[in-house]
Amino acid sequence: MLEGKDILIVEDDPVFRRMITGFLLSQGCEVREAEDGLQGLRALRDGIPDVLLCDLAMPVLTGMEFVEEVSLHYPMIPVIVISGTGEMADVAAALRHGVKDFLVKPLDNIMVLKAALMSVLKAQENTTEYTDFSSQLLQHDSAVDEELQWHINELESHPEIARELLVGLMPDTLSRQGDWQMSYCVLQSADVQPVLLDYTWLMDGRLAFYLLDAESGGRQGAATVLLIRALFNDYLRKRMASENDISSMLQTIENGMKQSGYAVPIKGLFGIFDACDRSLVVVSTGSEAMLRTSDGEMIIPAGASLGDGARKNLTSSYVLPHSGARLSLSKIGAANFSITIQRLDAMKEHEIHPAVKAKTKV
Repeated sequence: MLEGKDILIVEDDPVFRRMITGFLLSQGCEVREAEDGLQGLRALRDGIPDVLLCDLAMPVLTGMEFVEEVSLHYPMIPVIVISGTGEMADVAAALRHGVKDFLVKPLDNIMVLKAALMSVLKAQENTTEYTDFSSQLLQHDSAVDEELQWHINELESHPEIARELLVGLMPDTLSRQGDWQMSYCVLQSADVQPVLLDYTWLMDGRLAFYLLDAESGGRQGAATVLLIRALFNDYLRKRMASENDISSMLQTIENGMKQSGYAVPIKGLFGIFDACDRSLVVVSTGSEAMLRTSDGEMIIPAGASLGDGARKNLTSSYVLPHSGARLSLSKIGAANFSITIQRLDAMKEHEIHPAVKAKTKV
């Protein structure tokens, strides 16, 4: 499958670059090399490769700047990042720019690189198939299984790397859609695995989101959270446009966790907010929460952990006032997490005009 494929390597370490080049040539690939990001951009102008391999720590043009340029001007090129273990925060940022996979230096087993390349190329054959690093956790074939197990082992063996990756995958703290705004606030200890938030505004005005407590899964928590992230986004792409059933979403995610063979029960919370009718549907999957509105406070009791399968979790439904609501997690140890959903005009109503502020000063 690799024979005849054009691979561009952008790497400033000549020894490592030659090692990768030698291996790819032995696999029948056509290989081009660049010593830094600037040379890499020049190489891209000369020809579009089938796959691009690049480092994140490079002179002249940093690897992150290079990845951003590629995602902007050459979005059709699949990129695999190869980075040192100390650059996981940057790797997470690169994943948000559409990087298909990442590998950690040094490569103890060169066949992991071959598996990564074959996985990316297989996905490219079906141009309608969405793929990123998390979505690879959904794939099952012999070429990918070795690489997948390698990633899982890395996350389990290096909790500090897993934490940096999850923190780096956190989305923007503020997002607006029409008349509504969603924001979040988090305070987490650096000694434990974090609570991961993910959310998506759908075209019809719905906001789908979740919170997952990676620490609740122990050593396998990070890999499980990444799998759930992939299953959540896969469900949104394929079924959410025609469905509004959060129970169906959770059942699909739990089925995927069971089929993976490595996922463990995880505490969290899932929700869907509909901006059209201000309805909020929340399901606790192991994490107790508090919903605060101008009408009062409501406790959302902790249900069974996601993947536990012991019993079905209760669905809590609310109609939010125009001013919105704040949803806060509680009893999750060293983390404090809250999500605020507000209507923009309601926010303006509570703002005090500067002239009024001046009159109230003592």
